[in-house]
Amino acid sequence: MDVELCSECGSPLAANQHYCLICGARAGSRSPQLLALLRRIPEQPQALAATEPGPPQADRSPRASPLRVPSRRVSALLVLGFLGFGVLLGGAAGSRVSDTLAASVAPLKLVLAEQSSTSPESSSSSSSEPEPGESEAPPVEEQPTPAPATTSTSPTSSSPSTTKKESEKAGAPSVSTKLPAIKHVFVIVLSEEPYAAVFGPESKAHYLSGTLEHRGTLLVRYDAVAHAGLADELALLSGQGPTAQTTANCPTYSDIAPATAAADGQVLGDGCVYPPSIQTLPGELSAKHLNSRAYVQGLNEGPGQPAPCAHPQPGQSDPTAAQGVSSGPYATFRNPFVYFHSLIDSSACATQDLSLGALHGDLASIKQTPSFSYIVPDRCHDGDPTPCTTGAAAGMAPADAFLEQVVPAILASKAYKQNGLLVITVDQAPASGEFADSSSCCGQPTYPNLPAGEAGVGRGGGTVGALLLSPFLKGAVTSQVPYNHFSLLRTLEDLFAVKHLGYAALPAVKPLEAALFSPTKQG
Repeated sequence: MDVELCSECGSPLAANQHYCLICGARAGSRSPQLLALLRRIPEQPQALAATEPGPPQADRSPRASPLRVPSRRVSALLVLGFLGFGVLLGGAAGSRVSDTLAASVAPLKLVLAEQSSTSPESSSSSSSEPEPGESEAPPVEEQPTPAPATTSTSPTSSSPSTTKKESEKAGAPSVSTKLPAIKHVFVIVLSEEPYAAVFGPESKAHYLSGTLEHRGTLLVRYDAVAHAGLADELALLSGQGPTAQTTANCPTYSDIAPATAAADGQVLGDGCVYPPSIQTLPGELSAKHLNSRAYVQGLNEGPGQPAPCAHPQPGQSDPTAAQGVSSGPYATFRNPFVYFHSLIDSSACATQDLSLGALHGDLASIKQTPSFSYIVPDRCHDGDPTPCTTGAAAGMAPADAFLEQVVPAILASKAYKQNGLLVITVDQAPASGEFADSSSCCGQPTYPNLPAGEAGVGRGGGTVGALLLSPFLKGAVTSQVPYNHFSLLRTLEDLFAVKHLGYAALPAVKPLEAALFSPTKQG
């Protein structure tokens, strides 16, 4: 019987042997079924195709395949998309409940970094045509800084290696590294409400959480620094921590004693009226010939109401300090100006601590509008869930009515439109009950005037949030950067170029990030 030999090396082949075991050459032709299958897949590399028999050249052109590798640009977008989804998922799992309750959340933008022109890969991709069967990806907005409407997650500053000239040459917007030239600040402080009740979707303050929130910047991780309205208000003006008396809203109007100096600019002792040596933001502004005023609802607004700069006599008990008592709308502890001897001992106190009605007259001209205006709703309109009198409405509904009356006048004033900033916040979150919150941030100190074993020492006053409105703001923005009352004081001190007082000077306390603001006013 004849033995078939390999056509390449002459080695003998067994019956039905398709490949030579010596040289690997194929014996015989491929089956018609295999050839039909090979026609359905893309052409193989030229080196392999040259050794294989196949159909005529006209039938060997590349064919569309249902599975193909995406281009480099599409792959980069897909990777960034999955990374962004992971960041959002991780943030939702690790964030506090209050972080998710903002009524307005800005959209998240994915920014694809610009490819280097010196990279061989980027050069080839920029000059090549799209591959067969691939749709060209749409152009991606390229910018080195977060877009104005994105959710801010960390303080932003321009890269030290990128100059302003280089940034402008690249077509990217410049980022301000300092606060804008704000000359008139208005601060409205509500009372004892958690973040969700003020700014959350279930808030009864529809004007605040609905109308105003969509026009400003919402700081969703803004915390109070103590669990007492008066202690937080004093911190906003002076950077001082609480005493046992200020955490109780000063039931006895007494001087702090022995009033010895301590670290971080603090004064040691018990009591609630600070000695003349303790500086305040209004005092710092006065030294620069800038005016400050408190506009307190319930002062000097009718027969029998307290006069401007009203406060008890030293050593006298204060019946308005007790919560849940129908003592009327005015409460001394809601008026922090009168707890500093540096303010009440001055004849200017009667012109600095005024009724709410005086605000409307002062807004009539830029010259008359103070550099710093501290606005105080009375106990019937401050948001406190405890009614100011028997049967009176309480909570955020009457507080919203107060804001709807006062805020439009501020926003329409020449001082605000020219270079103003309005801040609306809350003194503290509830210390007990269903919505109790003792959250803190920013290097929360352990206050030396509170007993070491007392509950709450070293903890904050809970997350309360803060809403900023200004012609300098970029628009509707939600910021996740942690701040507290000391941060706000530090920001105001930076705006007016004065010294950082008390705990506002702590290294962990940062001012509001300049990236929240635009270098020029919004039209």
